[in-house]
Amino acid sequence: MAQITLDDVDYVAGLAQLTLDEATKERLVGELGSILAYMDKLNALDTTGVEPMMHALDMTNVYREDEVIESLDREAALMNAPKTDGAYFLVPRILEGD
Repeated sequence: MAQITLDDVDYVAGLAQLTLDEATKERLVGELGSILAYMDKLNALDTTGVEPMMHALDMTNVYREDEVIESLDREAALMNAPKTDGAYFLVPRILEGD
């Protein structure tokens, strides 16, 4: 197992554009070391024949089936609109240009 050093923490903090105080750096040396130790345990497992998976649990589609249903007609949709031209909603312009 590779030992994490303060230089490693400084390097990673620099990549992440973080400024860390000395106490935080010391804490991260231990925490990152623990993470790498756990990764070593996982790497020691024999995973021959184990299919890679996206999720630990089976995922099922929870969406309903698409059904064609009657929708609002234009007149009903525009009935409560603050401003229309009879066919479309009229809204204030928010972008410059044509």
